Amino acid sequence: MDDVTGRIPEFAESKSAKENALLRYVKTMEPETITQLSRPASSEVMQVMEHNVIGLLGGLPSQHFDVTVTTNRENLGRLLASAMMSGYFLRGAEQRLAFEEQFSTSLEDGAQS
Repeated sequence: MDDVTGRIPEFAESKSAKENALLRYVKTMEPETITQLSRPASSEVMQVMEHNVIGLLGGLPSQHFDVTVTTNRENLGRLLASAMMSGYFLRGAEQRLAFEEQFSTSLEDGAQS
């Protein structure tokens, strides 16, 4: 809050408005769309994400240990953000690999003609 007027500073208002716009947008999406957007395109990406989260949380085997993770909201948010960023990175890498493979195949087909 601004000490003089008691109002919320403009930058805080605009950030809140942007967050609300994104939240409203996500809430208007169909559940099938959200499921499709959040599902990895390949099993390889899913495996890497699983290994990443296990690495973040600790990889004790569940058949030998009863693992409980306790954290606060802020740290859980950071963990989620880290997992999301890893997912975006992996999705981008997966798309790049597909493009490179397609480009390579196109070059080989063009050379054979």
